[in-house]
Amino acid sequence: MQMAKVSQMRILIIDDDPAGTEILEMLLSPTKAVIHHACNGESGLALAKEFVPDIILLDYMLPGINGLQTTRGLRKITTAPIMILSVLDDPVTLAKVLNDGADDYLIKPASREVLLAHINNLMRRFDQRRKEQPSLLVSLQSA
Repeated sequence: MQMAKVSQMRILIIDDDPAGTEILEMLLSPTKAVIHHACNGESGLALAKEFVPDIILLDYMLPGINGLQTTRGLRKITTAPIMILSVLDDPVTLAKVLNDGADDYLIKPASREVLLAHINNLMRRFDQRRKEQPSLLVSLQSA
């Protein structure tokens, strides 16, 4: 019986707030994921083509093109799951981004456990499209 090869997850963070990006990287650091980040939608689109992420964490409120426009652009170049992270707790915004191609919407701030659970849920759903599923390597069990 062959063991399935597990690769490191490739995560693209698109967020203009250096502190927010740093917090996300800190929350994700124990996972050993390969993380790249962009500070606006335009550079995020370019990096998505080059980096080919497994999942994209996208802030909704960006300078230049916002999260909604960035989501539309990303959908033209990738099938990777897109999770919107936003401080906006607004059902209309949530509906817009989900209708325009985002796969999940999480209100900031989110705990590490909730963030990892959402990422793992998206990766399970998208696993049907790929033979090899990258996984996050941190247990969510309480210590």
